[in-house]
Amino acid sequence: MRILYLYQYFMTRSGFTGTRSYEFARYLVNQGHEVTMLCSGLHNEQRLTVPSGKQFFETEVDGIRCVPIAAACANPLKINHMSGYRRWLLFMQFAKLAERVGKQLPRHDVVFATHVPLTIGLPAMSISRYHDVPFVFEVRDLWPQALINFGALKNPLAIWWMRRMERKIYRAANQIVALSPGMKEGIVATGEPDEKVTVITNASDLDLFRPDLDRHPGRARLNLGDRFAAIYFGALGFANGLELVIEAARILQERGRDDIVIVLHGDGGRRTMLQQLANSYQLRNVVFSEPVPDKSIVAELVAACDVCLTIYKASKEHTWSPNKMFDALAAGKPVVINVPGWLTETIESNGCGKGIDPQDPQQLAGTLEALEADRGRCAEMGTNARALAEREFARETLAGRLEHVLESACENYQNHKT
Repeated sequence: MRILYLYQYFMTRSGFTGTRSYEFARYLVNQGHEVTMLCSGLHNEQRLTVPSGKQFFETEVDGIRCVPIAAACANPLKINHMSGYRRWLLFMQFAKLAERVGKQLPRHDVVFATHVPLTIGLPAMSISRYHDVPFVFEVRDLWPQALINFGALKNPLAIWWMRRMERKIYRAANQIVALSPGMKEGIVATGEPDEKVTVITNASDLDLFRPDLDRHPGRARLNLGDRFAAIYFGALGFANGLELVIEAARILQERGRDDIVIVLHGDGGRRTMLQQLANSYQLRNVVFSEPVPDKSIVAELVAACDVCLTIYKASKEHTWSPNKMFDALAAGKPVVINVPGWLTETIESNGCGKGIDPQDPQQLAGTLEALEADRGRCAEMGTNARALAEREFARETLAGRLEHVLESACENYQNHKT
């Protein structure tokens, strides 16, 4: 197959963002398919940055033909600092230029677009119709519902417009990929048939995050000493609700538990506020680790810690498929998670960790104390975590499902035409 893959935030392992698109594209290339990645070439890693004065350029990265364009921003951490109005201007800027560039490219067999943002579906629809090929849409967040649930979208006109766009894109897609069972339910609730939607969760990076990594470099880097360490790694944004973690650290310090430390690794719009909150409590048990683009360093930091945290702001949104949880499983670490629904059910039913109340710092503090007190149980959870990652979330297995979806879309499209 010749696949045109649209993803605004595409980066390799050298970037700051998740690498699902990079890893899946590499898998498809290794299976003999041709993949062209249409992405943002602004604020991207150097080899994917559009030269000054050009609207786009073509390059190759690890067998993937990349076409970065001079629109929007490839780094979601930068976009998270912007106003909602500014973000939408950039999203629409990318959609407009991606449509124009995509139509100039040679005809592919299928157009595959992954959101966020939702607007990525607009150029994908147009390009697929222009070249008369099938369109497959991947949903990583239920927009606008997720934004509504977090209180980030309240304008009735904007909600109406986004719901209309959402349904238009879903209807135009020949197949839809959802990153969680809850996302599939949300898509089907809009009127799409169940058989049109395939769940392909995020994958565990079994090669990079491993239980056998040396703990000592990361512990030295974080100055952990012999303390029991829990790490949160990922975005430090509004949706992550990490005030819960700071409050739990305050409770632990008040209890005299200086032997337990919490590491926050990442960047985002709330990082400064979280640092100020920790400073106001004079916390000695919170370490803010500077974000790094090298994901092998992130794996090193995770290896240094005893427990991984998957934390989100309490809301009605329970459809997440967070990279951090799947990589924690790959690392063989127990997961403490505050998201009800399929994530907590997966963790607890497989003996990989503990679900907690989304808003209860007392329970989070108590859970960390209990894990510290029972290192044997902690190690058993870690063993179960790695086994689950290998059994259900191996990248090759999940990328193979995507390959099947794309091939089925092409076959069904041709059959429908004849």
